[in-house]
Amino acid sequence: MPGNTGIMQQKRNIQIIEWEDLDKRKFYSFGVFMTMTIRATVYPATLIRTRLQVQRGKSLYTGTYDAFRKILRAEGLRGLYRGFMVNTFTLISGQAYITTYELVRKYVSYYSKDNTVKSLVAGGSASLVAQSITVPIDVISQQLMMQGQGEHLTRFRVKPREVSGTKHTVTFGQTRDVIAQIFAADGIRGFYRGYVASLLTYIPNSAVWWPFYHFYAEQLSKMAPSDCPHLILQAMAGPLAAATAATVTNPMDVVRARVQVEGRTSITETFKQLIAEEGFWGVTKGLSARIISSAPTAIVMVVGYETLKKLSLRPELVDSRHW
Repeated sequence: MPGNTGIMQQKRNIQIIEWEDLDKRKFYSFGVFMTMTIRATVYPATLIRTRLQVQRGKSLYTGTYDAFRKILRAEGLRGLYRGFMVNTFTLISGQAYITTYELVRKYVSYYSKDNTVKSLVAGGSASLVAQSITVPIDVISQQLMMQGQGEHLTRFRVKPREVSGTKHTVTFGQTRDVIAQIFAADGIRGFYRGYVASLLTYIPNSAVWWPFYHFYAEQLSKMAPSDCPHLILQAMAGPLAAATAATVTNPMDVVRARVQVEGRTSITETFKQLIAEEGFWGVTKGLSARIISSAPTAIVMVVGYETLKKLSLRPELVDSRHW
């Protein structure tokens, strides 16, 4: 940012910590732990959302709670974490996301001081980079998510392996089986199935989330007592922004899930079939699960991310920032 580094928008009630204010070593060290914690916390809701979006009508589950209850009863706690180990590789995309977001914000600030513009452009750009890494991981993990009760809804099935001398089955080797089946059926392109649909879902989602997050936080700060900790206001703004973004982008998220799991190639045809078979309400499938998962996710992410940035402040700036 031209002029003094570390200068924030003093007109705002809640100051935004920018890229140049951070100790990058601390930022990345704490960031990996934060990202992993968030992924583990919200993964069951992500799995439930995927199964709800892919099922025809209410053939398997009637809703979010019903899905949670049935999966837990039939598959146990491990059933809610199918594909989780593969999904942990999205740690890479998580770091790529926050780095891109912060760097693009800094770059855009040379041309515009408007926070909405910076947040929108940076959010969209960060999602583009992250999705390019995430989609292959998502394709594999979603196939694993659908195993168990939802395996009849996917093209690929894995055979459980029994541990010698026990009655228990293990998932070791299932990831390799799924990768081999995807490659045999579709080649390398199979791992990027739904890539365009993902971009059309997550770029708008990210581009909408950040401006609304800062907007809600700023509006809440105007209503709250002056001594109210900013972290509380930010924790409240996160779920509001997440619900807004989820509602706007859910139709494309349903299409994305079906394209990736069912092996479809046409976004348009998938959307048309969804409307023809299930009507308008088809595009709301999984929305409650998405909002339910996005609300705590947003709280954990916002508290984690804002705390991460505050802990990563350059030493000379620590005392100048209000929490």
